Amino acid sequence: MSNLLKQQISDAVKTAMRARDTARLGTLRFLLAAIKQKEVDSRQELTDADVTAIIEKQVKQRRESIAAFEQAGRTETAEQEKAELAVLQAFLPQAASPEEVDAAIGAAIEQVHAQGITGGPAMGKIMALLKVSLAGRADMSAISGKVKSRLG
Repeated sequence: MSNLLKQQISDAVKTAMRARDTARLGTLRFLLAAIKQKEVDSRQELTDADVTAIIEKQVKQRRESIAAFEQAGRTETAEQEKAELAVLQAFLPQAASPEEVDAAIGAAIEQVHAQGITGGPAMGKIMALLKVSLAGRADMSAISGKVKSRLG
């Protein structure tokens, strides 16, 4: 079991402490707390894939918060969320290119149709395949929209 990502986050916390970067430190501590909570709940040490899933969840929450704050006209709070989002995204893998995303969607659709699955269940199977192949490298809500348009 590799814990490289968790160690990188711990090292980043120490670096932020030394640099007295309170904004970055707060975000990283919150992330480490979420990781430790998941470890306690599951009673096992997390892999890099598990940590990436936690970071993705945090990124999704920040994006939703940013949209809500901007809609409410709270630009200062939205900017704070954007700063936290940037800190979190630094720990995610390199984003997939649009060509990679389209190729992955095409392959997943072919694979599911080869199994004879169509309609609503096909969407679920396709998204499950894409979640594995594009984990941490693409916004799954955007991918979902692309899959729906390709299926419809």
